[in-house]
Parts: sequence; C-alpha cells; structure tokens
Amino acid sequence: MNIVFAGTPEFAASALAALIARGHHIALVLSQPDRPAGRGMQLQMSAVKQVALGHGIEVLQPVSLRKEPDAVARLRGVKADVMVVAAYGLILPQEVLDIFPRRCLNIHASLLPRWRGAAPIARAIEAGDTESGVCIMQMELGLDTGPVLLREALPITDTDTAVTLHDKLAAQGARLIVAALDQLDTLEAEPQPETGVTYAQKIGKAEAALDLRLPAAVLARRIRAFDPFPGATAMINGATLKLWSATASTAPGGHAQPGTVLSADAHGVLIACGAGSALLATVLQKPGGKRLPAREFLQSFPLAAGVQFSLPSDQAQD
Repeated sequence: MNIVFAGTPEFAASALAALIARGHHIALVLSQPDRPAGRGMQLQMSAVKQVALGHGIEVLQPVSLRKEPDAVARLRGVKADVMVVAAYGLILPQEVLDIFPRRCLNIHASLLPRWRGAAPIARAIEAGDTESGVCIMQMELGLDTGPVLLREALPITDTDTAVTLHDKLAAQGARLIVAALDQLDTLEAEPQPETGVTYAQKIGKAEAALDLRLPAAVLARRIRAFDPFPGATAMINGATLKLWSATASTAPGGHAQPGTVLSADAHGVLIACGAGSALLATVLQKPGGKRLPAREFLQSFPLAAGVQFSLPSDQAQD
C-alpha cells in the first residue's frame, strides 16, 4: 500500500519500522521540526525522522499544516492510499484528512474512549488503571473521537512505569497497524461510546512535586507515571530529590506528620504520608547525581529518622 506516515517520538518510530518491514511503500513522512535537546541543546532529529532517513524516505517537517499550503500540496502530490498517524503532535485539518481515499488511521495508546489526548500512558498508571491497550482509529477532526477499527487490551502491572508501558504499547501498536492495513477492506469502524470518556492532559513539570499528604499508594503510582518525565520530586533540607522507584509500605506511617522520615537504610527511605500510610522510596537521585538504589544513595546523602520533607505549603513559603 502507498502510505504517508506522520509521527514524531519512539512510539511512532516503532510503527514506521514495522510498516517498512511489512513491505509497504512509504511515500512521505511527516515529523515535527528538529528541536534542541541534551546538555548542549543541540538540534536533534525525531526518532521517526531518523528511521525515515535511514531508509531513504523523504521527510517533511511543517510547523503547522494549517499555515503551510506547500506541505499540503506535497501530501496531495504523492497520491497515497492511506495516512498513518502515531503521536505526531500536530493537528490535521479537514483538508488533509480528505486527501486519502482509504482513510487516515491513528495509533492511539489507550482503550478509547478512556484517555483521549496527549498523555494516555502516564495518566493510566497515575489513575491506577489495571489495563491499557492500543486502538487503531479512523481519524476525524475531534480529539481522538473517531470510530475504532481494531483494539487490543494489555495489562498494567504493579511495577510498570511510563517507560516500560510505553515500550509494550509501542510494540503492540506496531503490530496492530500492520494487521489493520492487511484487513483494511474488511474491518468495520465501531463508533466510540459516549460514556466513559476521559482526557489525558499533557504532563507538566509543575506536577513533579509530590504532596506527601496524599496516601502512599497514590504517590507510588505518580512516581511510576512520571518516569521518565518529569520525574517525581520531594524537597528535604533545601535539596530537591527525585524519587524514581517507591512502593506503599506495609509499615504504617502511624501518627507521624506527613513528610517525616521514619527510617533510612539499605531497604529504602520510609516516609510518612497521608491517611496514616508510608512510602518506601528505593531508588533516589540527589541534585547533580544519578539514579541510585537506597543503599548507595544514603552513602552520599545520609538521612536520619525524624528529618522532614517539605510539604507544598512549606515550598510556597520558600
């Protein structure tokens, strides 16, 4: 099949690679413009662009398809059958959706209509969902509102982070888009139900700071959901630590004030939280350091029982 592919991050790159391996002709790839990244803030190509160029495929990087008629004209010119979209990051206007005679298909990393929007993987973990999955959806102007052609569920484990769940869903999405194109003439588009709609707002840096007055189970989910971005943080003695792995402890926090360190040893840093609960942080990072298991972390950043992590009201005063 003659395909235009639109996508930007690793999630989309997995699908593009699978379509190429299946033997489809990728006539053109759209990806977001190169952006500065890393310590040197050098311009970096997207994961999708790297795959495309590695296979000699033309790449367009419009800032906006609504404002760049030459890009839209190029889309028309390749006369593709179908457009496949995965985590592209730009809105497709109706004139683009109308170009492709065999539809525009989107690979979405949730079980629609739950978690429409930008951050379905992290929000599913944060909410405590027990499953996620991938939907292959027919695109329309609404935000992830189109009818679903294929869907497949995948369990979320108690140890999944946004990284590990992303990788599972990327592989699943790559497999399902290949399957959808193989069956495109026979698949029925199933409208999404009107009930059960939720929206996965983009994760912001402002969400990184943990409110230790919340129950430990809620905090543990946030820590997993915010790995790798923005990384859950907590402040103690003026230093902002990142907590990369933690569990709700079986040891209760009792009547200790939330944020109080109950113990700190090779097993982890046990922190009193809301509702009499406690959080056992097992992988931590100090400013300027790297992720370390608790045993190694405490060797360079010792903590003692009784010291206090800051709460949001304290941080506001700082």
